[in-house]
Amino acid sequence: MRKKTTLVFSLVKDQSIFMTVIISILSFLAIVSFGIALSIGSGVVRWNTQWDKYATIQISKSENTAYVKQVFVKHSKQIESVKEITKTEMENMMRPWISSGARLNNYLPEMYELKMKNAKDMTAIKKDIGTRAKFLNHTSALKNSISAGWKLVSITVFVLLIILTSIGVCISYISKNIAMLHKHELEILNQVGASDDFIAKQMQIIVGKISSVACLIGFVSAVPILFMILSTAHSARVGLLATLNLTGNNWLALILLPIIIICFSVFITRKTTIKILSEK
Repeated sequence: MRKKTTLVFSLVKDQSIFMTVIISILSFLAIVSFGIALSIGSGVVRWNTQWDKYATIQISKSENTAYVKQVFVKHSKQIESVKEITKTEMENMMRPWISSGARLNNYLPEMYELKMKNAKDMTAIKKDIGTRAKFLNHTSALKNSISAGWKLVSITVFVLLIILTSIGVCISYISKNIAMLHKHELEILNQVGASDDFIAKQMQIIVGKISSVACLIGFVSAVPILFMILSTAHSARVGLLATLNLTGNNWLALILLPIIIICFSVFITRKTTIKILSEK
């Protein structure tokens, strides 16, 4: 049975509260930024895989409608489904950008949404349609949105790294101050034969407990914010925002992040304490 390490000194109340608040805030920011990065990343992947077999056909001149429909019949074995987009549906999609009072019926083209059985078959259909209608592959058309999504992921990951660095700096600074404030206690421990490793372990236990409570507070505070962000994004109904989501693996990664922060805090505490003790 493993012997339990008994604490021989502890932080004063003000130190504990200050450290808990700082780590809580930083862990909250880290979890939110990481959650946003994961949701955008999963949204981009979902967006890309969702639309690679889709295309929109826009017919500006009604006399070309019959020809385009003949092309659909010709390639019926390659086409999984053809859906005509009604004027009402087009108006609903454009409503976020155009006021509801706008008269759109005279300006909207005939539109059909194709879903192919295989993405590579789109080339043949596009060639047959030619200039009779505008062929818009969804993946190609949304390339800029996908690129913007990955850029947002990069930005949020960069913010996350900054927050983790801030946590490391704060823990290092706080550990140093704690060691200085408890200098006499540490000297007494040394005099009675306590090793540097034993003293560092004392600091690790204290910081580990505080970090655990702080990360729990940060995680519990961050989860409702993430749900609110996802709900707001889904209310857009169209575009990349509507695809943002957190999968089961994403939630597992979010749960692991506070654990990583706790381990990181304990590691930084040990490294800082050993360094201070070696300078005595």
